[in-house]
Amino acid sequence: MNAARLLSLIAIFAAACGNHPQEHSSPHQQRESPSAPVKVSFAADDSLQVTAHLYHLSPDAPSVVLCHQLHYNKAEYREIAQALRTKGFNCLAIDQRVGGPMDSLPNETALEANKTGKPAEQLDALKDIHAAVNFMAAKYGRPVILWGSSYSATLALYAGTENPNVRAMIVFSPGDYYADSKGSLRERLAELNKPLFASSSKEEAPELSAMLSAVKNKALLTQFIPASRGQHGSRALWTSDENHGEYWAAITIFLENIK
Repeated sequence: MNAARLLSLIAIFAAACGNHPQEHSSPHQQRESPSAPVKVSFAADDSLQVTAHLYHLSPDAPSVVLCHQLHYNKAEYREIAQALRTKGFNCLAIDQRVGGPMDSLPNETALEANKTGKPAEQLDALKDIHAAVNFMAAKYGRPVILWGSSYSATLALYAGTENPNVRAMIVFSPGDYYADSKGSLRERLAELNKPLFASSSKEEAPELSAMLSAVKNKALLTQFIPASRGQHGSRALWTSDENHGEYWAAITIFLENIK
């Protein structure tokens, strides 16, 4: 990562610290405030209906699938998805079957799983993530960027290394939580063949670095360690966090390089 460029971007984002992320403009385009997302649904491979918010920009824009952390839902990405859309991306923020209410919004996929008796352990949410990836790849005709937060960051690493419709991964605060039942992520990461951006709080960074050390092709890997204390999960990018600017600066560089 170019240090001078990163510092410049941090200064820009810091100056805008009080603004809503949707006001962060793309170097590629300037747009009006984006419209509200559209609710969509699609079936996982066990027939569970997965609910999501689609932030459409353009049929020709690259796409990002956004997966929330434990006890959360698609509202985790209310600010983030709007910001990404102004940067030139279609976004799909999903409700996984493992999650809960947030910001007055229910987790509709979790409610549907409970209603229909579908399995709803953490690893079962992999079905929802694969379904979301395939939905967006089919809709826009190209592979997507897969983004995870906390437990779903771990699931995104599994899904991203399994699913050919994923072209890059962005993960915030993953861990090797399911090694006993799903196999170690270190083994998956050793054969990484897609661009990966990984970040966390500063406290979590040493453990994340140890896991990422398995990656053989270092050219595909970007690990961002914040100068500040940072945050767990994708909420590090929320404007309510005073240090969100440094995360946005790093993620912007990564996205520009793979767009």
